[in-house]
Amino acid sequence: MEKDFHFSVLLDIYSGLLTEKQTEALDYYYNEDYSLAEISELMDITRQGARDFIKRGEALLISVEGRLRLGERFAALDEIRRCADEIKGMGGEAAALAERITAAAD
Repeated sequence: MEKDFHFSVLLDIYSGLLTEKQTEALDYYYNEDYSLAEISELMDITRQGARDFIKRGEALLISVEGRLRLGERFAALDEIRRCADEIKGMGGEAAALAERITAAAD
C-alpha cells in the first residue's frame, strides 16, 4: 500500500512530464485502483499495452524523483507540520515557535 501511495503522490507532482496515455493509465491504476484488464478496456488497448504504459510511467517517475526529490521534500514538510502541531499543544513559548515553523513550512 505504501508503494501505491508513493506513486500516486509522484503522479500528482510530475504528471506533466508523462505522456497523456501514461498519465491516464497510472491514474486509473494508482488513484482509481483499476485492474490492468479494466484499464485496457477503458483505454481501448491490450492488457499488455496498459502494463507497458504503467511500467514506463513508473520508471520515469522514479528517475525524475531520484534527481529532484520533490516528493521526498513534500513528505518532510508534512512531517514538520505534524511536529509543529504537536508542539502547539504544549503552550507558551513552544506554541509560538511552532506557529512560526508552520508559517515557514507553508
